[in-house]
Amino acid sequence: MYIERVPNRNSPPAILLRESYREGDQVRKRTIANLSQLPDDVIENLKAALKGGKVIDNIESVLKVKRSLPHGHVAAILGTIKKIGLEPIIESENNKRNAIIKSLITARIIDPKSKLATSRGLRRETANSSLGKILNLEKVTEDDLYEALDWLGDSQEAIEEKLAAKELREGSLVLYDLTSTYLEGEACNLGEYGYSRDKKRGYTQIVFGLICNSQGCPVAVEVFPGNTNDATTVKAQIEKVRNRFGLSCVVWVGDKGMLTSLVIKEELMNSEGIDWITTLRKNQIKQLVERQEIQLGLFDERNIVEIESEEYPGERLVVCKNPLLAARNQHKREELIKATTIELDKIVAATQREKRALFGQDKIGLRVGKVINKYKVGKYFELEITENSFNYCLKQEIKKADEIMDGLYTIRTSVKAENMSPIETVKAYKQLAKVEQAFRSLKSIDLKIRPIYHYRDHRVKAHIFLCMLSYYVEWYMKRSARRAALRERSQVYYLKKSQKN
Repeated sequence: MYIERVPNRNSPPAILLRESYREGDQVRKRTIANLSQLPDDVIENLKAALKGGKVIDNIESVLKVKRSLPHGHVAAILGTIKKIGLEPIIESENNKRNAIIKSLITARIIDPKSKLATSRGLRRETANSSLGKILNLEKVTEDDLYEALDWLGDSQEAIEEKLAAKELREGSLVLYDLTSTYLEGEACNLGEYGYSRDKKRGYTQIVFGLICNSQGCPVAVEVFPGNTNDATTVKAQIEKVRNRFGLSCVVWVGDKGMLTSLVIKEELMNSEGIDWITTLRKNQIKQLVERQEIQLGLFDERNIVEIESEEYPGERLVVCKNPLLAARNQHKREELIKATTIELDKIVAATQREKRALFGQDKIGLRVGKVINKYKVGKYFELEITENSFNYCLKQEIKKADEIMDGLYTIRTSVKAENMSPIETVKAYKQLAKVEQAFRSLKSIDLKIRPIYHYRDHRVKAHIFLCMLSYYVEWYMKRSARRAALRERSQVYYLKKSQKN
């Protein structure tokens, strides 16, 4: 490379950085950059550097970096969006609204913030990455973001149908689960008080259900009021899969709190082409053990047994025994009972001390109640409270009965044995953990779906849908990273193996 000064008639000459190359027998040159705007001393130093000469020591005082915007993560996310074909799924036209939605998804993955903070991160004066410059959104406002978000909420059904056509197939597994998250303020009509999975008391919340394929890739999401029961949402989701997505034959996978016996009887059994996989509740398993339909001696030789029961006609029950889970449950129970016993002994001692003894049935009961509520093992203790005394003893029969149930769980399914073996059935149910993984990504530091500050119902729904699309992109990025790690490990393995040989 070299620097050439090109005359420019009555104007100052052009200073060009050029490179020579050979094309056949001819030597040609091409321009790399136009350096006409640089000061003369900078150009002289560049000439000296290209010729191998000495550059002046104070070059830093001449060339100063005023600003550097991070770019790598932006390029990775936008590249993934293009690679997985999400752009035409959202909107076929490459317009400003499409660019804003891509920026919302990218910003949600990089640094999830409010729409106001996101717009500031895109503008030229306050940009925190190259995202605004690449998408030509350096003059975008928060109103533009809200307008695009509203359009995204209105287009949710059409986008979900395209995602389902891409990710779901006839006869495949459909994973479905629900979670909740809390709202700021009380203006949203969807906000209701209910069981808070976030453990946030005093806040209204919403419930949203996520539909994923067998690999845990999200396909659709729906928002419900915060006091919605899990089981009541199944019917609408089945209709969505059958009518909107056009799938007549799927295997529905859900937990025991969702696919209850009532839901199975009223919704799933009457739906042609819909099979299901779920688990039995603990009391249902206990009844099977008491009727000796589950013989615990069978687990001495193997950990998976398939049985049939008159209580569940036409269904398969796959009973599993997990020794590690059993040992963990027993250890946890013993620790909680031990901690409860220590606290109860303190109350017994307080009632028997000579000075200022604990007196009164109400006062003793209050202290005992605090201990029992703290450790949640009150069913193992028999309590005797009087006005001036307190005694307790351990219910060994109940404790031994629970120890028998440790590590025992039963998969309940309508899928025929010729279509899915017992081991495959267990693996299919365990795929539900991938939906839980999606919830962790949505609600933790990855995407920060909570808390929600939107007040309008359609904005809340659009916000949830935007976060789902962000996880859709993140899911593909993680899958690519896992595949790259596997390839690297396999290459290292074969390299070591070849070196040994």
